[in-house]
Amino acid sequence: MAYKIGTKQTTKTLESRQAIGVYVARDADPKLTRGIVAQSEKDGVPVRWFDSMAELGKECGIDVGAAMAAVVLDEK
Repeated sequence: MAYKIGTKQTTKTLESRQAIGVYVARDADPKLTRGIVAQSEKDGVPVRWFDSMAELGKECGIDVGAAMAAVVLDEK
């Protein structure tokens, strides 16, 4: 698996139907996450919630927090 991290990258990945999952931080701004969660649910893309942006960033292998990330298959 690979990640497209951040609001813009997650949105683009979801719109292009490449996302196999979406990760969202509970402490992220709801104005940013609301639409992504709704679109994910509409498209049948599973949403996994993380307690904090720091926890989500760590899951994605970065040293800073992230509001959301799209999960994609590794590009080989």
